[in-house]
Amino acid sequence: MAQVLVTGGTGFIGSWYVLALLDAGHAVRTTVRDPRRERALRSWLHAAEPFDDDRLTVVRADLEHGDGWDKAVADCDFVLHVASPTLRSTPPSDDEMVIPAREGVLRVLRASRDAGVRRVVLTSAFGAIGIGHPPRSTPFTEEDWTNVDSDIPPYQRSKTLAERAAWQFVQDEGGGLELAAIHPVGVLGPLLGPDDPPSLRLVRRMLEGRVPACPPFGMGYVDVRDVADLHLRAMTDPAAAGERFLTIAGHSLRLVDLARILHDRIGERAVKAPTRELPLLLTRALCIVNPELRLLRHQLGRDLDATSAKAERLLRWRARPIEDTIAETAESILAHGICE
Repeated sequence: MAQVLVTGGTGFIGSWYVLALLDAGHAVRTTVRDPRRERALRSWLHAAEPFDDDRLTVVRADLEHGDGWDKAVADCDFVLHVASPTLRSTPPSDDEMVIPAREGVLRVLRASRDAGVRRVVLTSAFGAIGIGHPPRSTPFTEEDWTNVDSDIPPYQRSKTLAERAAWQFVQDEGGGLELAAIHPVGVLGPLLGPDDPPSLRLVRRMLEGRVPACPPFGMGYVDVRDVADLHLRAMTDPAAAGERFLTIAGHSLRLVDLARILHDRIGERAVKAPTRELPLLLTRALCIVNPELRLLRHQLGRDLDATSAKAERLLRWRARPIEDTIAETAESILAHGICE
């Protein structure tokens, strides 16, 4: 068993990484920006799966500051880097997202190299692959990169530039450090604690009746537990070194189809979820006055599909049915009382 660092372990995705590693028998260290969240994290993890508290260590480290990273990576065999910059304004500027993301990943890589870490697995995103391209009929693959020279939102720009910086660092200054990158599409799944992660807010808002009609586009989704599973496979499998891996369950879904799955699977509890799709021209007009829709303007009228064939072939990874994930996401949101 290995000593593994997970950055950002109190987040929705990071906490599932921690749980998966503990369940596999590893010793886990995780970074937090606010040490006061350690008690809540341990409580969530114990509620999901009993484990020996001595196998989990929590340390303070912030992507925007150098303090704490040497301690965080000391004696670690592997690092799963999931932590991302926190949004501080709506909408954020490019600099607010790009600079912390790029400098943060370089801090983690530099500290990992100096500590003799064997491999870092970076949680990137579909946003670093499939944004800023002309319409296409074929799924995106790991060979694609988001076009940062086009008019794209700051989040996708930050993910792309941070990942490019990571690969360049490993090539020029890695000193034998290995890197693999995982690119999830929209991440859904059950919560470990009563948080309100951004990736689940679409489902929450549908349940609350705050999405009267669905914007006309499609995208892929994947279960957070399957994302964690792929990270653990990429952490140790020799075939993963130097590779990128997309994760998607099946194919892209229109938002209205996601809403229909909610109606089908949880019945009356999804009564407020939308049942129709907005016309494309009307949605584009609404972008002028609606900042949230404006962030989606590059997706409108399109189905952003992707394929996980590479992960399935090289790492023998499989995703669970997305219909089950959508239902469990809604059940978890309702059970934790997050809906207004």
